[in-house]
Amino acid sequence: MAVARSGRRAQAGRVLDAALDLAFGATCACCRRPGRILCRDCRPLLPSSGFPVRPDPAPPGLAPAFAAGWYDAPLRPLLLAHKERRAFALARPLGEVLGAVVGGAVPADLPDALLVLVPVPSRAATVRERGHDPVRRMVLAAARALRRDGVPVVVPALLRQCADVRDQAGLDAAARAANLDGSLRVRPRAQRALARSGRPVRVLVCDDVITTGATAREAQRALEAVGLPVTAVTSLAATRRRNRNGIGMTATDLYRWRLTSVHGVRPGPWLRQEYLLASRCQSQAKRPT
Repeated sequence: MAVARSGRRAQAGRVLDAALDLAFGATCACCRRPGRILCRDCRPLLPSSGFPVRPDPAPPGLAPAFAAGWYDAPLRPLLLAHKERRAFALARPLGEVLGAVVGGAVPADLPDALLVLVPVPSRAATVRERGHDPVRRMVLAAARALRRDGVPVVVPALLRQCADVRDQAGLDAAARAANLDGSLRVRPRAQRALARSGRPVRVLVCDDVITTGATAREAQRALEAVGLPVTAVTSLAATRRRNRNGIGMTATDLYRWRLTSVHGVRPGPWLRQEYLLASRCQSQAKRPT
């Protein structure tokens, strides 16, 4: 009986996906299958926890950083669809992933502390061009997911851009740090409102992608300049460190993907591609020099 009900639900889901594709021309942002923006097969591929990451080189003094995964499939296409194509329906699943990263990044020594999630603000011109602030939207979704689990959390608009910065694309770590230096300030009104809570706080900087860590470090600098120490930097994805052969797969990555497949995640094309990259990396490492 349970198998029959499961089969009927799966069939109903396929009919709904076909109807969505017919009515709106929608496709899954991850696998491009017609139907909903995140299909039933790709949803379980999203990470359910975070792990420590560190840019190389890391900005001096950067707080401990955590990400849900590397900036490739399945996170990369979902982030790009949400950010650039305004696929707002992805804010909730991405926010739930970010919430899981936040939950793993907070020490347990202050169980009653108020979590303060601080989104890294986008440039005003970028927000106008995109029509929304994708990082803040995802952080708000993360806060809602955490509140459902009974976690006290707020998302105050603490940071603002106080200087015009260039687009970061194509800049190396040093250039990004110089471009962002002194570009963020804390809003005094938001800071006073936070202080009125009278509770111990855990401040976490939140971003979508950690690349060189320069943006997160500038946000951390601005917060700590007004007496708000940053516990951790959290993000959905981190760019992968590359070895000298230019292949972005380390032994740790290979171990993670093997664990993923052992624990029953469907090995889709993106997972097989990662395994092939790992095999290439290993074979090159074994070649005599």
